[in-house]
Amino acid sequence: MDKSNININWFPGHMARARRQIAESLKQVDLVVEVLDARAPVSSQNPEIKDLILQKPHMILLNKSDLADKKETSKWIGFYSSQGIVCSSFSIKEKIHVSILKNQIKKVMKEKIEHWKSRGMIGRNIKFMLAGIPNVGKSAIINRLIGNSKAKVENKPGVTRKNQWFSVGSDLQILDTPGILWPKFDDNKTALNLAFLGSIKDQILDIEELATEFIGAVKSNYTKNICDRFKINPEEFQNLSDRECLGLIAKKRGMVVRGGEADNLRCAKMLIEEFRAGKLGKITLENVDEMGL
Repeated sequence: MDKSNININWFPGHMARARRQIAESLKQVDLVVEVLDARAPVSSQNPEIKDLILQKPHMILLNKSDLADKKETSKWIGFYSSQGIVCSSFSIKEKIHVSILKNQIKKVMKEKIEHWKSRGMIGRNIKFMLAGIPNVGKSAIINRLIGNSKAKVENKPGVTRKNQWFSVGSDLQILDTPGILWPKFDDNKTALNLAFLGSIKDQILDIEELATEFIGAVKSNYTKNICDRFKINPEEFQNLSDRECLGLIAKKRGMVVRGGEADNLRCAKMLIEEFRAGKLGKITLENVDEMGL
């Protein structure tokens, strides 16, 4: 990867308010379901969530698994399971994932349910919170669970502004919460991954630089995806710098300006949009083995 030219730090005031909201709402729920992006589980995990939830029962949901590398998602589930954390994948395109999630929630809450029964609280609803960073797909998950579009879904970070309750059948209640980032990223790679995923507003980013960084991030493991999509010779692609690769993609797509030069800015927007939409194939930005976890 070429040396990074992007330094990202973004923590709007409403996220500080959202953090306080979540902390205050924890006493209303029995369980926290932390939603991560299956394409970058570590980068999309807010390190403050652990401190916020304390001893509250907790599980992890790897969302957007239909966009991620299936083998890598399985490895991530294995990793979290080895840490004693109940973890499963989720895609709004897979109906079976709804019943799997419901069963997982009841598995995590088994002891608590038995405790309620012993106290005569039979049929008590399980109240759980969906927590996660912006644009991780919480509202889309809720809509799949409740079977309608009551939760506002928009492909922009920071849309959910306040806590909202939703019923799932007769035994589950969901508390939706605003997506929150944290005040300072530990490393630029985390910030870049979040920018690739759309969890940071594109308006504050240099999209051309971002697309160049993206090419460098996926070049080692997913050159075939890129080359198949844009009909590029893999050997040629590997031998070019990341910025030259962006220019080559632009020309392959006919994105040129006067004089035949590549329109890198237009191409950059297209490339990032196609990644987010899954048009580049199933790509995972974080590999368990490479991260040495």
